[in-house]
Amino acid sequence: MMNHESRVQVILLINEARTAGARKHKACEILGLSIRTLERWQRPSGMTDKRTVSLRIPGNKFSDAERNTILATVNEPLYRDLPPCKIVPMLADLGKYIGSESTIYRILRAENQLSHRQASRPSQHKRPEAYEAHKANQVWSWDITYLPTLVQGLFFYLYLIMDIYSRKIVGWCVHDAESSDYAAELIKQSCLDEHVIEAQLVLHSDNGSPMKGITMIVMLEKLGVFPSFSRPSVSDDNPYSESLFKTLKYHPSFPRLNKFATLLDARNWCEKFTLWYNTVHLHSALKFVTPQQRHTGEDAALRQQRHAVYLEAQKLHPERWARDTRNWTVETVVSLNPNKKSLLKQNMGDKINIVA
Repeated sequence: MMNHESRVQVILLINEARTAGARKHKACEILGLSIRTLERWQRPSGMTDKRTVSLRIPGNKFSDAERNTILATVNEPLYRDLPPCKIVPMLADLGKYIGSESTIYRILRAENQLSHRQASRPSQHKRPEAYEAHKANQVWSWDITYLPTLVQGLFFYLYLIMDIYSRKIVGWCVHDAESSDYAAELIKQSCLDEHVIEAQLVLHSDNGSPMKGITMIVMLEKLGVFPSFSRPSVSDDNPYSESLFKTLKYHPSFPRLNKFATLLDARNWCEKFTLWYNTVHLHSALKFVTPQQRHTGEDAALRQQRHAVYLEAQKLHPERWARDTRNWTVETVVSLNPNKKSLLKQNMGDKINIVA
């Protein structure tokens, strides 16, 4: 239904279109209006909507007294923490009927009483704190993944720590169980290998028991490492480790069919994979340098050399280059679970210029 002001506006628009040369039926078609309706509106009494709107009140509508009875009942101490689907049968056992489940739900919804009470409210998990790595050994990410064995349902467990700035694997071990003790020893040894000092490092992981075990927490406090945890069942909060595990399990040498016969076999394979990943694998997120080169800073000179090669090729055949040469720059800051401010900064191009 269109009110009086809208009808006047429509008539003015159509008259303006006809003055400009448009046909009446085309102008009405664009506005979704029929010519007969337009002609009726243009009559002296056509601007008034003569249709009547009836206000129907259901005959079975609950009275105010009945609504108050329902609200008083469901807010009694015995029922206030229960949903209507449980309140109704409990009242029926007592020989009482105050309304159907749907009616009680509708009344509670109208009174804004369908939210969880404090006692039954599910726990809410906030997004993890955002961290930024400006160089190596500032933010590490670690996780545990299964390695299949010849026995169905039996696995070995690979503990893997990586530096999110360089993507280098800085520590790993394989055991036959998940344990906070094993994790604590691995982080201790990795900090010694990378010469990490107190209050230098943030270690991010998920919410598994080895990650939050008392042995692990005590070791992190002793080393001066700040812990960070993902939300439960949210793998996106730990994307670097998840990506690394995919690279690991999609490697051509990963034993999908033969699997790992012994713990020693698993450790030998992981040692070879770590050496390949750190020193041979050209990482796409690093503009195809190895994690080891990025970790030590050797990548800057290498990317500078690549840029020079492309500039020389452009000079020899400028007609083949419609745009600038390939961009070999990398981000100066690597973010873990960035907030909106950090994402905006990245989108605006906060990157290092290798030609500077």
